[in-house]
Amino acid sequence: MYEGKLVRLREYRKEDIEKAKEFLNDFEVRKNLQPAIPYPYTLEDEEKWYSGISAVKDTYTFALETLEGRYIGGCGVNSVDWKNSKAVIGIFIGDKEYWGKGYGSDAINTLVKFIFEEMNINKIALCVYSFNERAIKCYEKCDFTREGVLREELFRQGRYHDEILMSLLRKEYKK
Repeated sequence: MYEGKLVRLREYRKEDIEKAKEFLNDFEVRKNLQPAIPYPYTLEDEEKWYSGISAVKDTYTFALETLEGRYIGGCGVNSVDWKNSKAVIGIFIGDKEYWGKGYGSDAINTLVKFIFEEMNINKIALCVYSFNERAIKCYEKCDFTREGVLREELFRQGRYHDEILMSLLRKEYKK
């Protein structure tokens, strides 16, 4: 659907469900995604999520696949504030074989292009946990700026961690 140099953003398919569940039950993947206590994700959870995806909502959910067609994760617009022209995004790469090889930054750049050029949004925002250094480097590589820090916002693995707020404005966007 939307193609970068390494990845394609496409619709989710039923055949992605089992692999997505596997990715989301990997602690190394899951710990970076949400503040809730990492708890096993069931097939029924994933099927319910999948059945709730809709093109008529103000969220845009994409499966990430390599240009060769291998499903490796997901990304999308989690919320849109149309009045203030702001979108909040998220991403995960569940297939560890693709970590640290540019697939995340290519996916972010492709998603950013979609948001600025198709949705006509002015600001893209995201949150990232301070221990997720690989993701922070990825976002900075994609020209996101640190806006602020929510101190000790998350309790994970026996410690408190900061949540970093980052954004990219349309005027900072480099096509």
